[in-house]
Amino acid sequence: MAQDKALAGKQVAILMTDGVEQVEYTGPRGFLEQHGAQVTLVSPKGQGEEIQGFDHLDHGAKFKVERDVRDARPGDFDALVLPGGVANPDQLRLSTEAITFIREFAREDKPIAAICHGPWTLIDADIVKGKRVTSWPTLRTDLTNAGAQWSDEQVVVDGKLVTSRKPDDIPAFNAAILEQLTPA
Repeated sequence: MAQDKALAGKQVAILMTDGVEQVEYTGPRGFLEQHGAQVTLVSPKGQGEEIQGFDHLDHGAKFKVERDVRDARPGDFDALVLPGGVANPDQLRLSTEAITFIREFAREDKPIAAICHGPWTLIDADIVKGKRVTSWPTLRTDLTNAGAQWSDEQVVVDGKLVTSRKPDDIPAFNAAILEQLTPA
């Protein structure tokens, strides 16, 4: 696909830590950058530290943190992306700063896009009650218990919340993020 500038001037945060499913980071990041967005890797780890990515259960690439979540403000960004991997959102849930960052995006009514296990963090941020969502199937009970309406679809959009199930859904996930950032 030829590079376009549909997202020129848009700032997107991707919040993650060790254990991220790397394609759920690299796929959306590459797509957003290809469309002109400025993307920043935000983490509870310090700026310049490395995050260990995974390719399913195997170690993958490492990625440098571009901004510590303690130094990030939702006002600096137009959207938030939450990749999955089992360990990544599990660890983010233990970070008060990460959960506050997610919650503030919702309070500011900015797009939040979470894929695979990424929606786990939305429970702790208390933003799924009454929302239609999808996720990796093992999160269904957790999301339902938190008051969400879970659906087995490649992408579900409820207001400014975008969720997807798995890496195979990345094209639909990316398209939904683009739509959120370029409303008609």
